[in-house]
Amino acid sequence: MRPVSVWYYCSWGLLLLHWLCGSSVGSPSPSTDPEKKVGSQGLRFRLAGFPRKPYEGRVEIQRAGEWGTICDDDFTLQAAHVLCRELGFTEATGWTHSAKYGPGTGRIWLDNLSCSGTEGSVTECASRGWGNSDCTHDEDAGVICKDQRLPGFSDSNVIEVEHRLQVEEVRLRPAVEWGRRPLPVTEGLVEVRLPDGWSQVCDKGWSAHNSHVVCGMLGFPGEKRVNMAFYRKLRKRAAKASARHPKPLGRTINKFKVKHKPRVGRGPSKRMLAQKQQHSFGLHGVACVGTEAHLSLCSLEFYRANDSSRCSGGSPAVVSCVLGPLYSTLAGQKKHQQPKPQGEARVRLKGGAHPGEGRVEVLKAGTWGTVCDRKWDLQAASVVCRELGFGTAREALSGARMGQGMGAIHLSEVRCSGQEPSLWKCPSKNITAEDCSHSQDAGVRCNLPYTGVETKIRLSGGRSRYEGRVEVQVGAPGHLRWGLICGDDWGTLEAMVACRQLGLGYANHGLQETWYWDSGNVTEVVMSGVRCTGSELSLNQCAHHRTHITCKRTGTRFTAGVICSETASDLLLHSALVQETAYIEDRPLHMLYCAAEENCLASSARSANWPYGHRRLLRFSSQIHNLGRADFRPKAGRHSWVWHECHGHYHSMDIFTHYDILTPNGTKVAEGHKASFCLEDTECQEDVSKRYECANFGEQGITVGCWDLYRHDIDCQWIDITDVKPGNYILQVVINPNFEVAESDFTNNAMKCNCKYDGHRIWVHNCHIGDAFSEEANRRFERYPGQTSNQVV
Repeated sequence: MRPVSVWYYCSWGLLLLHWLCGSSVGSPSPSTDPEKKVGSQGLRFRLAGFPRKPYEGRVEIQRAGEWGTICDDDFTLQAAHVLCRELGFTEATGWTHSAKYGPGTGRIWLDNLSCSGTEGSVTECASRGWGNSDCTHDEDAGVICKDQRLPGFSDSNVIEVEHRLQVEEVRLRPAVEWGRRPLPVTEGLVEVRLPDGWSQVCDKGWSAHNSHVVCGMLGFPGEKRVNMAFYRKLRKRAAKASARHPKPLGRTINKFKVKHKPRVGRGPSKRMLAQKQQHSFGLHGVACVGTEAHLSLCSLEFYRANDSSRCSGGSPAVVSCVLGPLYSTLAGQKKHQQPKPQGEARVRLKGGAHPGEGRVEVLKAGTWGTVCDRKWDLQAASVVCRELGFGTAREALSGARMGQGMGAIHLSEVRCSGQEPSLWKCPSKNITAEDCSHSQDAGVRCNLPYTGVETKIRLSGGRSRYEGRVEVQVGAPGHLRWGLICGDDWGTLEAMVACRQLGLGYANHGLQETWYWDSGNVTEVVMSGVRCTGSELSLNQCAHHRTHITCKRTGTRFTAGVICSETASDLLLHSALVQETAYIEDRPLHMLYCAAEENCLASSARSANWPYGHRRLLRFSSQIHNLGRADFRPKAGRHSWVWHECHGHYHSMDIFTHYDILTPNGTKVAEGHKASFCLEDTECQEDVSKRYECANFGEQGITVGCWDLYRHDIDCQWIDITDVKPGNYILQVVINPNFEVAESDFTNNAMKCNCKYDGHRIWVHNCHIGDAFSEEANRRFERYPGQTSNQVV
């Protein structure tokens, strides 16, 4: 991976690389001494790596003529402040670890760097000494600086360099407008952004490998053949029409980095946009291997400013990309046009707020597990992204950045070339529990095609951009208008889709009343009956009333609103503990008055001969982990918590868990549920402190990395099976069944076990989280033999 220098395009029109050296006239340091120079004597600094913006990247230092990096051990924001000032920026807004911008090369100059943040030079910070490090380049540190220059920045701070440029952005521009074009657009002329604007790429020597890389950057899993005869005919027409139609270049549709909202063209049919005299070539000699995650990693040649003839005899490069299955409906393509997957997918993403991001999970021996982040890189991440129908990877995430998984860790040290069709085709290492932990789960963020769905929705009236009344755009082109959504049945799942469409992460709350948020002059309700599964890309994909708008409660007071969040909790039940602790107890009725008061017994208990007799209870322990990225907090505020005298504490949720006994065909024969719950941290991981405790009206919740344990001997931690006949059954436990509290993933909230009950004893086995098995394993589970009589099968 080559270092990518930081380029700036200043008002004087030069391509400049900023160095702050000891001999340069630098910006004022925190010291008031006007003669003091900023920078480190004899050192040069630069930002490198990809993909990034000009004010962020891997920090590289040149010392004694050799470029090297900084290890992330003990690195802090204070050190980032010092380094950003060395680079000519006012301050740092963040820093990165684990070679987020790719591993560097050469020496690792600094390790255990410790700064207070006020130093005028990195040489004033403590460290292990120059060149003394026990790190690898997988631990290279990066900085994110504030995009604001120091006041002393001037021509004397920079030197002109002869190194080649780097491509930061790529887009496709359609050669012809065919009326109203659906998004995303998959074919067009390739353009790259250079410091002096967008330029076309000469197609001399252009290969399918180049197209593969470009499509990956734009969010597409692959490329397809271009009908060049059409473009040759188009060029001939353009040459003839150039005098009559001196039109500007067409509008941008697809972009690698979307910095403004492109509009879809509505010009006349077949209007020619690629006119001969408007070609502006800036790049040629592109030679990609096809495995690169970014075009800047390919061999590139740039035209010089004084080149008299560019792309002589050539034309603009054209690329046509294959659309991933997730986006086929948005583009209006039929399902049969998409290649059918061969069997069940063996790779999936979990826990991400946006499409194409999440924790990587793989299917092995019928069970889903995670991937250890050792040697996890962009090549492996890109294989995952393309396998799932997205483009190349923007980021290869380590350290469980997308939340921790639960269960097996199937792969470690995955090494991909980038050409593999599946992650399972890459060499890897089988691991044991001692080799890796779920705190090292790997994740990805993939490049996605631009769909424009975020332009069809907005929030109004909120205190921040993450909250407000939901407004959607409806109507035909030329008659578009904004309107509100009826609040009837609007809940967490619908809010999840709205927040995803807005690009604001997860849903914290879905609100049915928004009278406290002023909607301005938008008062018309244009959508009602919205029902989502939670996985849709936009509200238009959810079920809703198509023509007739119906609201039980009318008026803008009862319209839908959302509160979005960058993070969310994720609850999982420890299924193995249920299996280990399940047993039957015959409990006398005189010991169950408190449980009856809290509605923890079957309905037939009401007609029992109290206090004589007993109830048969299936008891087990319930350990609920929060493996998300935000604490799980009850939806209701403290003012509405209910005191329960029986158990001596406040209950913050009416229904938190359902316990059910089902027949193999799904018929419920017994149920038990916590009528109310108290949420607290019973135990936590080693490096996590408890935050929530029910006692003394304390705060309630489950901290990230902690779990709430309800032991088998606690009241209501059971299912009343007094009326259940002997047979084979399924034990099902569902956490947060009514979606009262938002989570990053609801598909893992259910746990199922096989049960065999002979009238005296019970055997519980095969317990698993609902999405932990393959489809085939789940089908076998559901075919668990039932009974036709009272005899045990």
